[in-house]
Amino acid sequence: MTATAYNALEAALRDRVDGEVRFDAGSRGAYSTDASNYRQVPIGVVVPRSVEAAAAAIEVCRAHDAPVLSRGGGTSLAGECTNTAVVIDWSKYCDRLISVDPDGRTCVVEPGIVLDRLNGLLAEHGLEFGPRPSTHGSCTIGGMIGNNSCGATAQRTGTTAENVRRLEILTYDGLRCWVGPTPPEELDRIIAESGERGRLYGGLRRLRDHYGDVVRERFPDIPRRVSGYNLDELLPEHGFDVARLLVGSEGTLATVLRAELELLPVVEETVMLVLGYPDIVAAAESAPTILEHADPVQLEAIDDRLVQFMRAKNLHPDSIELLPDGAGWLMVQLQGATLDEARLAAQRLLEGLGRSADDRTVRLTEDRDDQRRLHAARESGLGATTRASDMPDTWPGWEDSAVPVARLGGYLRDLLRLIHTYGLDAPSLYGHFGHGCVHVRLPFRFDTAQGVRDFRSFTERAADLVVSYGGSLSGEHGDGQARGELLGRMFGSTIVQAFEELKSLFDPADRMNPGKVTSPHRIDADLRLGTDWRPRETDTHFGFPDDDHSFNRALMRCVGVGKCRRQDASEGVMCPSYQVTREEEHSTRGRARLLFEMAQGHRDSPVRDGWRSTAVRNALDLCLACKGCRSDCPVNVDMATYKAEFLSHHYAGRVRPMSHYSLGWMPALARAAQRLPRVANALLHAPGFAAVGKWLAGVAAQRELPPFATESLQDWWGRTRGGQPDPADPHTVVLWPDTFANRFQPHVGQAAVRVLESAGFRVAMPTEPVCCGLTWISTGQLRTAKGVLRRTADRLRPWIEAGTPIVGLEPSCTAVFRSDAPELLPEHRDIQRLREQSLTFAEALIHHAPGGWDPPPLGRAAIVQKHCHHHAIMGFQTDALAMRRAGLDAEVLASGCCGLAGNFGFERGHYQVSMDCAEQALLPAVRRSDPDTLVIADGFSCRTQIEQAGTCRRPMHLAEALDSARHKHGDSLDERAAAPRPPSGRTSGRLLTGAVVGIGAVAGAAVAWRAFTRTRGHS
Repeated sequence: MTATAYNALEAALRDRVDGEVRFDAGSRGAYSTDASNYRQVPIGVVVPRSVEAAAAAIEVCRAHDAPVLSRGGGTSLAGECTNTAVVIDWSKYCDRLISVDPDGRTCVVEPGIVLDRLNGLLAEHGLEFGPRPSTHGSCTIGGMIGNNSCGATAQRTGTTAENVRRLEILTYDGLRCWVGPTPPEELDRIIAESGERGRLYGGLRRLRDHYGDVVRERFPDIPRRVSGYNLDELLPEHGFDVARLLVGSEGTLATVLRAELELLPVVEETVMLVLGYPDIVAAAESAPTILEHADPVQLEAIDDRLVQFMRAKNLHPDSIELLPDGAGWLMVQLQGATLDEARLAAQRLLEGLGRSADDRTVRLTEDRDDQRRLHAARESGLGATTRASDMPDTWPGWEDSAVPVARLGGYLRDLLRLIHTYGLDAPSLYGHFGHGCVHVRLPFRFDTAQGVRDFRSFTERAADLVVSYGGSLSGEHGDGQARGELLGRMFGSTIVQAFEELKSLFDPADRMNPGKVTSPHRIDADLRLGTDWRPRETDTHFGFPDDDHSFNRALMRCVGVGKCRRQDASEGVMCPSYQVTREEEHSTRGRARLLFEMAQGHRDSPVRDGWRSTAVRNALDLCLACKGCRSDCPVNVDMATYKAEFLSHHYAGRVRPMSHYSLGWMPALARAAQRLPRVANALLHAPGFAAVGKWLAGVAAQRELPPFATESLQDWWGRTRGGQPDPADPHTVVLWPDTFANRFQPHVGQAAVRVLESAGFRVAMPTEPVCCGLTWISTGQLRTAKGVLRRTADRLRPWIEAGTPIVGLEPSCTAVFRSDAPELLPEHRDIQRLREQSLTFAEALIHHAPGGWDPPPLGRAAIVQKHCHHHAIMGFQTDALAMRRAGLDAEVLASGCCGLAGNFGFERGHYQVSMDCAEQALLPAVRRSDPDTLVIADGFSCRTQIEQAGTCRRPMHLAEALDSARHKHGDSLDERAAAPRPPSGRTSGRLLTGAVVGIGAVAGAAVAWRAFTRTRGHS
C-alpha cells in the first residue's frame, strides 16, 4: 500500500467510523502477533464503538481495497489473528448480551463479549454457553466462532459450531444477513430472489451438489475435526446450515456481527475421578474403556512432564498434591442431578475399570474447590510448558492434532517416535483424551536455518501421521497459517479445490484475512523469530538471571496466552490497567510486544526509535508496576522490571517528569522534611500553596498529601529501647524502618516491635538512614537505586554477617530485597545474603519465633487486601496462616492491586485509572463490610487508597491487628480501627510524597533538579 493510499484509508476511517482509529506505531506493534509463531504488522487498528461502526469500517476498507482481520481475544495458536490488514478489535466495546430466551435456551450476543462474562450474566437463568477453552477468562465469543473453539467441556457440549443457532454476517462485498439452518423450500426461495444473497446461496448449493460425496468420504468422522471449512454442514442430512459452515472459518469468509447461541443448563452436581497410569500412553489406551462405562462431562489427561514443569514454576502446587500415584493421569468428571447420582456414576466406572476408590492410583473427590484446582492445573498446560526450566523454549506448530479415541494410544507412540527422530527434547503430552485431542509444544529452533527446515519437515511428517490414523490436523486451534498449507495432505486436492471455491463465493477479492486457510502463506514464512531476526543487544542495569542475562530473551517470555486480558478483577492481580482501559497496549501482553518490537529484530518493525520510543513509553505509562504478572502470568513476565529498565534508558541524560524527582526522591526529601515536621505539614496543607506545589511536583491535584509524623520510628525506638541486642543472638531480628513506617506511620512499627517482643524476639533497628531504593527503581533511576542499596548493605553489614533476619513491614521493601536488589547487583555478596535473610512480618512469627508463636486470640472478622508485591514475590500463604492462628476470620480478597501502587496513583494523569482499579474489587468489598470487620492491608499504598476513597474506614497493618489483641482495656487500637471515620478526618495514610510537594512548590527547585540531572547523569 502506497503512502498516499495509506493516508487516504486512515482519513476515511476517521471520518466514517464511530470508534478509535489507530495507525500509530504503538497500536500496530501491539497487534503484530497472536499466540502463534507468526508475526505480521497490521496496516492499522479500528476499535469500533458499535456493531454498526464495525460495518462502516468494512465498507471503508472495501472502498480502499484494504484487507480486514476481525479479532477477539487474540490468543490463536495457528496465526489466524495476525495479518497485514486493518485489524478490527471487537473486545472493547462490542460486548453486549443483547437478549436471553430462558425457555428456548438461546441468547443473542455481540462478538466481543468474553466467555466468562457471558456465563456470569447467564448464571441467574441457570444456563451457560457450553464450550469452555482454557482461555475462558479472555477469549471472546467472536473468536470462539472464528476458531470453532472446544475446550475441556466439549466432551459434554460439543464444539462451538454445535452450539451456534444463527449468525448475522457481513461479507466484504457488503451482503448483510442472518444465516442458519436452511430448509429446502427456504433455500429455493432465497435462490429465486435476485441479489447478492441469492447468488451466494445458489453457489453454495452447487458446491454441495458437486462435492457432497467427496466430503462424506474425506471428512474424518471424529468429534474434533476442526481443520478446513465445514462443508459437511451444507449436506442435506445437516440441514444446509450456513451458520455452522462459517464457524471455524477464521474470519476468511465473512465478518460475524451478532450471534444467536444455544445454551445448556448449568451442571448441578459433579464428582471428579483422577486415575493414575504408568505413563501417558497407557492413559490414552484406557480412554475408550472409560467411554464405554461412562458419559463424562470432561475426560482430560496430563503427564508427569507437565507436573514436573508445574512444580518447577510453583504452578498450582495444591493441585499436584491431589494426584494419585502414576506418571500419566486421566481426570474424569461425572455429573448427576444429585450428588448421589454423580457418586453412583463414579462407582460404576470404577467397577468397569476393575479399580476401587481405595486404590493408590485413584483419587475420587466431590469437593468443588478440589475439582476447580484440578481443572486449573490442566488449563495451565500451555504456560507450564512454554518456559520449562530443563529444556529449550517450546513453540506451537503441532499442538492440537486429534485422532479417533480408539486409536489414540498407537498415535501417541508413533508421535513420540517421530519427535525423538528429530532430536527434540522430551515434551509434555496432555489434552482432551475423551475426544482424542493431543496438546504438545515442541522446542523448534526458529532462529536457525536448519531449525526452520526441521520445523517444516517435522510438521509435514506429523500431518501424514495423523492422517494415517484417520485424524485431523487441528482438533481445537484451527488452521490459520500453521496448517493451511497442509490441508491437501488431510483432505486431498479435490476438497482443497472446494475450499477455494467456497472462499471465492464469499470473498472473491481475497480481502478477508488473506493468506490463511486457503491460498495460505507458507508455514515457515512470517515467523515471529526466523533467520532474519536480529535484535539489538544493549547493556542493562538488571541482570535478568532467569533469562540468560539477556533483556531480549526476557522479552521473548510473552507467548500471547492472554491471561493478562482477564476482565474479572476477582481472579488475580494481573493486569489492573487492562481491566480498566480494556486496551491491548495496556495489557502485559501488549507491552511485551511493543518492547519486542523496540528491540528491532525485524526490518519492518513499526517501533524505530529504540529506547527513546514514545510509543513504548506511552504503553508503559499506565503500568502500575504491581508485579502481578511476575506471579500470575504463566510464563512469569515481569513488566515492572522491564518498565524500570526502559525508563532508565529512555531518560538517560534527559530531563525527567517532575514526579520522578519529587516522588522518586521521596525518601531523601522526607528525611529532610522531618527535621521540622510541623512546619512541613503546615506548608503542605496551606491553601493555595499545596495546590501549586502539587502541580509543580507532578502530583495529581485530587490527592491529599501525607503529613509527617512528629517523631520518627527510629527516634521512638532509640528513645524507648536504647542499645542494640547482639546480632549473633539467635533471638535477634532487625525490624526494617521503611520510609513509610519511619516517617509517616510510626505507630505501625511500634505495634510490630511490641508483637515481635511478645513472641520472644530481641528487636534491633538501624539508627542511621537506610532505604531499599524502591522509589528510584520504580521511576527508573537505577544508578541511584544501586548506590542506595550499596549504602544500605554497608549499614546492615553487622546483621548480614551474623545471619540476622531482617523483618520488613512494607511488602514492597521486602520484595526489593528478595527480587529487585539481587537482580540489580548480582555480584554483591551482601545483597545476595540480604535476599536470604529478608522476611515478611508473618514469616518471622510463623517460622522463626523462639519456641513457636502462640498469639492471644483476636476472634474478629477481617477483610484483607494483600499487597501486590507480597502476592507476586513472597506469596501470601504464610500471612493467611498467621491470621488463622491469631483467630482472625479473614476474607483475603482475590484481587491484588489497590490501584495506588506506590508513586503511580499520585502522579498527575493517573488518578482516574488508579481509582478505577480500586473500584474493580477492593473498594466495593470495603464498603460492604460490616463496621465491626477489621480492614487489614500491610501496604502503605493500599491503606492510603482505602482512606482517600471516602470509605469511612481506617485500615490497619497486620502488626496493628495482632498488637490490638494485647489490649484488654480502654480505647484499644482495634476499637479505633473498627470505628467509622468521616472522610474529612483522613490523616496519616496519605502516600508517598510528603515534603516532596514542598520542594515542587518552588519553581527554582525544579530548575535546580533539572540542572542536577544533566550534570550528574542520573538515569
